[in-house]
Amino acid sequence: MKPLKPNNILVAGTLLLIMTACRKEVSVTEKQPDASQGSTRPAAVRDTTSHQHVGDSMHVPPPYPVTTPVATSACSFAPIYGDTIIFPQPANGQDYIFNVVNSPGTGKYFAWPQGMVIDSSTGAINLTKSETGLKYAIGFVRAGTTDTCLSTLVVGGAAYMDSVYVLADGQDTAYPYYDANPVLANVCAGGGCTFDVNGVAAAKKVIVDRITGKIDLYKTLNGSGLGGLLGGAFGLLPINGSSVTATIYYKLNDASNNALQRIDVQLQYYDTRSSIGGGLLGTVVNKLNNLLSGNMISNWANPRPPLIMIVRR
Repeated sequence: MKPLKPNNILVAGTLLLIMTACRKEVSVTEKQPDASQGSTRPAAVRDTTSHQHVGDSMHVPPPYPVTTPVATSACSFAPIYGDTIIFPQPANGQDYIFNVVNSPGTGKYFAWPQGMVIDSSTGAINLTKSETGLKYAIGFVRAGTTDTCLSTLVVGGAAYMDSVYVLADGQDTAYPYYDANPVLANVCAGGGCTFDVNGVAAAKKVIVDRITGKIDLYKTLNGSGLGGLLGGAFGLLPINGSSVTATIYYKLNDASNNALQRIDVQLQYYDTRSSIGGGLLGTVVNKLNNLLSGNMISNWANPRPPLIMIVRR
């Protein structure tokens, strides 16, 4: 396999989705999307998990599961935020709040998937506390009615794909993608971005390139010092299913004006692909399909942290 360039996205692995009794295999070959040619999209996989609505005053669950809700022209009071994508901003230690720009009236706001912190009464979004780099659906139910007006909104930022990386196949690097779009040009290609700015990920032996944000999966597994004698993020002798979650703090040279952002990344180790359970693979394939199809990663649940499975062979 040829070395991957930083301005591309690695979607690695051949996933075998082991279904229930029939044990039907679904092969998903993940390739690097080319922004000029479009991405290679695996066959869609339906999410058959139950929709457990978990909500509070800041995370109000949707009244029904929706794949990609879009406000229609007939809906005159859909929440509008001035653009289809918004970005967190430096706020000098304060929370950066983004408000609705229209006046839908009195009612209740909600958003899904989980991860957006939105005021259910005013529609104000706390971008400092929200998960960035995701596409959300935002709904509004006007007081005295049962009608729901919907709009979609992307919160800009970096993210990593849920995927399987097989080191024996040369899949040893996980690159970030930006603004919920896996084929978007790399916003850090011209420099000016910084990842793991405070070394929190490195302290857990998760090796992140400070300029490109790529995660070196080989060094993360085997260690980067003394020829691997000290072990990597999973220890000297990792066992199947070993997991570690690392926080990557980063700043991007984009419309966020280098505001400090963060993303938690879960890494999991397996000796072989066959060691991964079918249910777990199904979840990864479903989230990957949704992303590559332009939908929200999850229809209801919190899609974070992204799951990166490192397979030795």
